[in-house]
Amino acid sequence: MNKNLLLSSYDYHLPKELIASYPVFPKEKARLLVYERKTQKISHSTFMYLQDFLPPCAIVFNDTKVIKARIYGKKESGGKAELLLHSSLSHTTFLVQIKARVKEKDFLVFQKDLKAEIIELLADGMRIVRFWQNGIVLKTGELYTLLEEIGHLPLPPYLKRGDKESDIKDYQSVFAKNLGAIAAPTASLHFSENLLKTLRKKHELHFLTLHIGAGTFKNVECQNIQIHKMHSEFFNLNEKTAALIDSTMPILGVGTTVTRTIEYYVRTRLKEGFCDLFLHPCNKILRQNYLLTNFHLPKSTLIMLVCAFIGREKCLELYEEAIKERYRFYSYGDAMLIL
Repeated sequence: MNKNLLLSSYDYHLPKELIASYPVFPKEKARLLVYERKTQKISHSTFMYLQDFLPPCAIVFNDTKVIKARIYGKKESGGKAELLLHSSLSHTTFLVQIKARVKEKDFLVFQKDLKAEIIELLADGMRIVRFWQNGIVLKTGELYTLLEEIGHLPLPPYLKRGDKESDIKDYQSVFAKNLGAIAAPTASLHFSENLLKTLRKKHELHFLTLHIGAGTFKNVECQNIQIHKMHSEFFNLNEKTAALIDSTMPILGVGTTVTRTIEYYVRTRLKEGFCDLFLHPCNKILRQNYLLTNFHLPKSTLIMLVCAFIGREKCLELYEEAIKERYRFYSYGDAMLIL
């Protein structure tokens, strides 16, 4: 079989101490590995000097905002329960993950008289629920507003810690505005207001929305990666950003979610819907020119997307370089710029 289709071909060893538990301060101090494809040149820098490396291009960001999607409560019978909101299925039904044994028609009870009614138990372990408060069924916007009061940020599982007060600011981009994600577009976390102001002097800045779901952390388990069923996530593309994609202007996508949205639009012409595009070396990039991204987990769809840009062997070579140079990995870690 083609090595690019083998799951084992996307593995690498990461020393545990290189997993970043917290971000660096100030944001511009985060390290930046720069790889120029034409010359094969590798540079080591920091975000402070990002502007110095960028060619003429428009820059596209994901303006999704992370919901405080994790809530703690109890079953009506008294046992503890933990609920993680995954996504909205309709105005009043939601896909969730529950840590507690439940059955259909059960209720879970939370703060502020919030209750979750179990509507359906799915075969994959997920649950469909309806939320009530004071006897009234909550719609999506109402639920999100309440979760901002009583919920907790759903930090990635590999951080192995609960959310802290500092994460409320650290785990959102400075331009986050559209509530709906349960994971942050992590490449965006490196940008401060000052850096954006600097970039605007020479580059057009554009935004799109893709609400990142828990599927972003889902392991690829098929030995042939093409068999993997990609998760789908709601996206919305405004007219200005769609016009940019339809133009010939070079584009830098900030993060894998931006890349997937741009490439999904190119393939489908849809400006809103659910993106389930799986990019890898056998499904290459068609439109986006450059990529800014953090360092991702082994065997993940995210590292496979990076391989779609630069090839699997080169990607793993750059990851080994980053490990050798003691870069910080994953959500709160350092980043790589591919030109």
